[in-house]
Amino acid sequence: MLQPLDLGFTHLKNRVVMGSMHTGLEEEKNGFEKLAAFYRERAKGGVGLIVTGGISPNFRGRLTPNATQLSFSWQVGKHRIVTHAVHQAGSKICMQLLHAGRYAYHPFSVAPSKLKSPITPFTPRAMSARQVRKTIRDFGQSAYLAQRAGYDGVEIMGSEGYLINQFICSRTNQRTDEYGGDFVNRSRIAVDIVEEVRRRVGSDFIVIFRLSMLDLVEQGSSWDEVVLLAKRLEVAGVTLINTGIGWHEARIPTIATSVPRAAFTWVTAKLRKEVSVPLIATNRINMPAVIEQVLESGQADMVSMARPFLADPDFVNKAAAHNDDAINTCIGCNQACLDHTFKLQRATCLVNPRAAYETELNFIRAYTSKKLAVIGAGPAGMAFAVYAAQRGHQVTLFEARSEIGGQFNLAKNIPGKEEFRETLRYFRYQLEHLGVDLKLNTLATVQTLAAEQFDEVVLAAGVVPRALNFPGFDSEKVVGYQSLLRGEVTVGNRVAIIGAGGIGFDVAHFLAEQQSATLQPVKWYQRWGIDTLYAHRGGLLAEMTDEKPQKEIWLLQRKPGNPGKTLGKTTGWIHRMTLKRHGVKTISGVSYHHFDSEGLHIMVEDKAQVIPCDNVVICAGQESNLSLLPALAQLGIPVHIIGGAKLAAELDAKRAIRDAAELAMRV
Repeated sequence: MLQPLDLGFTHLKNRVVMGSMHTGLEEEKNGFEKLAAFYRERAKGGVGLIVTGGISPNFRGRLTPNATQLSFSWQVGKHRIVTHAVHQAGSKICMQLLHAGRYAYHPFSVAPSKLKSPITPFTPRAMSARQVRKTIRDFGQSAYLAQRAGYDGVEIMGSEGYLINQFICSRTNQRTDEYGGDFVNRSRIAVDIVEEVRRRVGSDFIVIFRLSMLDLVEQGSSWDEVVLLAKRLEVAGVTLINTGIGWHEARIPTIATSVPRAAFTWVTAKLRKEVSVPLIATNRINMPAVIEQVLESGQADMVSMARPFLADPDFVNKAAAHNDDAINTCIGCNQACLDHTFKLQRATCLVNPRAAYETELNFIRAYTSKKLAVIGAGPAGMAFAVYAAQRGHQVTLFEARSEIGGQFNLAKNIPGKEEFRETLRYFRYQLEHLGVDLKLNTLATVQTLAAEQFDEVVLAAGVVPRALNFPGFDSEKVVGYQSLLRGEVTVGNRVAIIGAGGIGFDVAHFLAEQQSATLQPVKWYQRWGIDTLYAHRGGLLAEMTDEKPQKEIWLLQRKPGNPGKTLGKTTGWIHRMTLKRHGVKTISGVSYHHFDSEGLHIMVEDKAQVIPCDNVVICAGQESNLSLLPALAQLGIPVHIIGGAKLAAELDAKRAIRDAAELAMRV
């Protein structure tokens, strides 16, 4: 990964690309100054090449009405702030050119044909041939302006279901002119754009084309069409081809944490046999060992990672120092990055709240070193201890259990959430490296705290599960989710789960899937209908493999409506579909009556039912653990409350870690 790559007219210092991410800073006031700080840190962290978030070549191509475009000379100046910062830090940067097509969130959208996207509310207008040719020229003009702004190249976004991809596939292209019909015509716009860009910028400028190698939608490209287009793009003058996987409307996960690591590098390797232009592999590559395996095995020439550089801007430098334990690994949760982006909020990172807040959230050395006690080593407590220690404070971290992690120790046991182990490994390293006094198996008491004369106390004791008091719920067959996930209890083959929030979904998945498919890529491909032989269009299997349920599971919620509405915006559908595949039954609008030898007695729409279950698992919410708070008041020193102890309405590691960071910055 650290070997340079010679592109002829220039070279890249290593094989690592920071992939395109839209942070939302692009549209904020003074956002380009913040964006420059964001990219500067990643450039200083050692990455060889950065690709910006998508910039539209014209107004109609914007993702949202206020999204950024680069079409006029007066827009060049703000981009120079970014390119100068990256070059000063020793890296190269390309601007991504993205035309949203029918994925645009505004009424001015255009597309190859008048076909509405299933994920956007607006029906696009069909582009005239004149508009198509004007759009091609707009791509060239934007690339020329990017060159004037100091960018080292551009990436042309031809995948993920955006405009160019919409032209390429018959599912969205019903045209009968020179840009529709057979594949050569449908892909004409892609080749024409590359040729126009190359004409405008000359030969000594990086041109990356992000090619949809695996559409994962019906009527997607065939393998022969992918190869043909790649060869035509090579002739047209691309410098690099980046791998695009799946349309945004595809019903197959491509980057979520449940996707196996490097799950799609096989398709990049398949294309590498067909073209000589260097290829970039992408998706769910998040640790140096994975990168080395991909490159050493010849699957790709470079590797692109986006979210891992949100999690840790120093990823490459740490890998170069053979200090993998120090890497704050991306866990693929999407909670603070993509979920924010799709809600038009600034993207950041659950495990690194400084991401995209580099000018606002910093842990500078404290003028006075304080002696701080932190009670609870869950996400909030671990994060505060690390950030406070970075500022030079003396931190003692008390944890009643034998290991750090809190709720993360439960999450890591859920199939598809194995990446949470990496976060625990990172925090263990940081606590030791920073000299935090970690006291495991230790209950913090007022006497202990008083004896050590702490200056301030941080209460991060997390939550306790909410108890339900119904007849029969004192049975040993009624268990709490924490005991179940810790392996302290076992359950039978028929289980009713009370509570259909995030924890209820996790418990249902834990019970339904005995062996994680995330750790078995072949099984995972079969589950989601991915054709790794690429015999079918779009890389979809003609038939999906049925999975025989291991247990009979009922997921119950009090509220009416479909369960899972509060799950993550970009991942909730994955959890819902996974439980459906496992045959989990969901019931809404439930009132609970009692539990006995017949099972769980409930009421649904004023009708009595009995669920013939062997066990009941309680996932009915939680309450802040504030049991120590009255006694802490006796100490006469400041007490701060963060994480679940502060707000337990929904377990939220993103909020807990950010709470910790903001407190550590000012304490």
